[in-house]
Amino acid sequence: MTPTDPTQSVAFEEIKQSASVETRKKDIDAIYDIPVQISAVLGKSTMQVSQLLKLGRGAVVELDRKVGEAIDIYVNNRLVARGEVIVVEDRLGVTMTEIVKSDRAQ
Repeated sequence: MTPTDPTQSVAFEEIKQSASVETRKKDIDAIYDIPVQISAVLGKSTMQVSQLLKLGRGAVVELDRKVGEAIDIYVNNRLVARGEVIVVEDRLGVTMTEIVKSDRAQ
């Protein structure tokens, strides 16, 4: 049955859109409690096992990053952003400076 009054059609579309927004909100709310693992990678290094076994307390491992260079931020082992290390009271933190766009088709 199609409404003959245009105002009924507009009202119906508004109700339909409102219901759609509510459904999407409930769908999104369902994922809020899913835990994810976040990693901030300062840099990487490669060495032989023999070199690794020689490391002791106070040893320095040179990383592939320079001072001030952005660090990589991973969520569930997937690169999502780059950022900078900051100090928050007596703890280290990371501030995101760049979101990395995914190559994945959406």
